[in-house]
Amino acid sequence: MKYSVFSLARQALRGHTGWPMAWRNPEPRKHYDVVVVGGGGHGLATAFYLAKNHGIKNVAVLEKGWIGGGNTGRNTTIVRSNYMLDDNAHFYEWSLKLWHQLSQELNYNVMFSPRGVLNLAHTEGQRDQYFRRGNQMRLNGIDCEWMTRAEIARFVPHLDCSDAARFPVFGGLMQRRGGTARHDAVAWGYARAASALGVDIIQNCEVKGLTREGNRIVSVRTTRGDIGAGQVGIAVAGHSGVVAGLAGLKLPIESHVLQAFVSEPLKPVIDTVITYGAGHFYVSQSDKGEMVMGGDLDFHPSYSQKGNLPILQEAVACGLQMFPILSRVRMLRHWGGIMDMSLDGSPIISKTPIDNFYLNGGWCYGGFKATPASGWVFAHTIAHDAPHALNRPHTLERFETGKVIDDKGAGPTAQWH
Repeated sequence: MKYSVFSLARQALRGHTGWPMAWRNPEPRKHYDVVVVGGGGHGLATAFYLAKNHGIKNVAVLEKGWIGGGNTGRNTTIVRSNYMLDDNAHFYEWSLKLWHQLSQELNYNVMFSPRGVLNLAHTEGQRDQYFRRGNQMRLNGIDCEWMTRAEIARFVPHLDCSDAARFPVFGGLMQRRGGTARHDAVAWGYARAASALGVDIIQNCEVKGLTREGNRIVSVRTTRGDIGAGQVGIAVAGHSGVVAGLAGLKLPIESHVLQAFVSEPLKPVIDTVITYGAGHFYVSQSDKGEMVMGGDLDFHPSYSQKGNLPILQEAVACGLQMFPILSRVRMLRHWGGIMDMSLDGSPIISKTPIDNFYLNGGWCYGGFKATPASGWVFAHTIAHDAPHALNRPHTLERFETGKVIDDKGAGPTAQWH
């Protein structure tokens, strides 16, 4: 839907109270061909591609809260495909290609900004590891380049590239096609596009149970009544273990809190994404001027979305070592998202031992950047009852067979050591 300058002004004058709904708000039907549990980016993308790519439109997305209220709205918005192992590299590269045309496909501005992702190296060992990663990326047809300290100093003038830095910069691995996207807009764009194709998006609908007959799920018990289902897919991030447990499945994952922070708005300081190789810290600057900063896990299982002071102190210490000019900047917000951490650091996009029950989880640090490809291949897996070539290695069975995808690029901490 397009609006003229005059209609936008009219809406502003009446307090923005006349905007139409971006997506329908239907009552749940008695039965759907596919029920997708989880109204975050992955669940909404799955529903959109089920309708668009496979013609399956009798689909419900069940969200226990509101669209964008979970991890989709609680991340640091980074998009990249700088993975080393083939199984992850090809998957995330397809996701990055989808990101580059996502606004056009959804007819909704997701504010994707290919501003580049720069991973700093601070030791000879890190430098050699990045050379190896970069060579493997280029063999897989993925862009990357090595930047020297002098090149980085010109590219990011406020970064401390001097010999006096506590951990002097040796150089960095840059992926220029990476960048950021507006997390809320991604959820809204997928919700709007899926709804326009006939998908029912049902908010404030918490799943309380799954009814099994034999080896199939026949209905989903929710706070808005029982909903029959031909197939059920779950994409609930940190609550994967909880929802899978309703079907009697125990997953090889743990749920942890990953924290992030936003500063007060500043004039333009950083026009790229930078990760710190000597600690767990990464930073970019939002369109509003806020410094968006990421920290580390609490490293104890939790379903809390709260932040805490020790992680904030650690992250800020890393940030000040990189950018001493931030010492007088005030923090604006601080939050935590629930990460479902798999045992090998790579996602699970898979059929399960239950005939019509499918799992999308175990995303660790990589959930937001995977949103388009995750929905693409999960929709294929549900529609064909078989994995797409891109997620065939990401099965649940790999933890039984030992064919794990132990990619050290899957998480920021592992990537730097």
